[in-house]
Amino acid sequence: MSGTDDLLVGARALAAELDAAEPPTLLDVRWRLVGPPGRDDYAAGHLPGAVFVDLDTALCGPPGRSGRHPLPDPAALEAALRSAGVRDGRPVVVYDGGDGMAAARAWWTLRWAGHRPVRLLSGGYPAWLAAGLPTSDDVPTPEPGDVTVRPGALPVLDASAAARLAAGDGVLLDVRAAPRYRGEQEPVDPVAGHVPGAVNVPAPEYVTDGRFPAAEALRDRFAAAGVTAGVPVGAYCGSGVTAAQAVLALHVAGRPDAALYVGSWSEWVADPERPVATGPGSTA
Repeated sequence: MSGTDDLLVGARALAAELDAAEPPTLLDVRWRLVGPPGRDDYAAGHLPGAVFVDLDTALCGPPGRSGRHPLPDPAALEAALRSAGVRDGRPVVVYDGGDGMAAARAWWTLRWAGHRPVRLLSGGYPAWLAAGLPTSDDVPTPEPGDVTVRPGALPVLDASAAARLAAGDGVLLDVRAAPRYRGEQEPVDPVAGHVPGAVNVPAPEYVTDGRFPAAEALRDRFAAAGVTAGVPVGAYCGSGVTAAQAVLALHVAGRPDAALYVGSWSEWVADPERPVATGPGSTA
């Protein structure tokens, strides 16, 4: 088995699993930061048997001072996952519209909640279509699941811990586009810039169309940013979605200890007392 067998699955391998006696539970988490809701995409066609789960309302808490996509209330998350048919010990596969960001946040959330057997469909729905595999517009009614949410199974950073990491206790990766990191533009949040000391590694440098390179290539890329053996590492973005994909990439690279700053920049700038850096800062 490869080191990614419990993290990622290809379209044809997933199709074979779905024909088995006990197929994995499929969660469609298509989502856009702006534009039509992902549920519309799901209604137009999805993997047979997949259940739609909304990133904003089911997998995250309400937006506020804790960020635009804060941690969900454990009881509410448990209810949403049980409604989607998630069962303790039964494998789950999550997929999105292809960029892998929403699916990675879903993957991270389930693992944070203590449900380890969850993988991401590499390449998402477009990869399934490209493989010529069947789709459906039927909306299933899954048997209620029995999953128990046990939060804390993956490490998280709050603002103070993120600041300490960036200040020298480790490496804090900022995975937003370089102009946002430098503070030249900020299309979403009210303040532009980055956490002082954070290192900019934009997402396209370690993932392409929802597909990750080999573990060695990822290790080399992150090593260039200072992520070496024994050095604590965390990641943030605008609201903890793209950064969850960075955490998944770090898992692929052999760093399952990587922490997610869930509140990310949207939480950081909610407190005007927190420092903001602009300019090139630290890049790799």
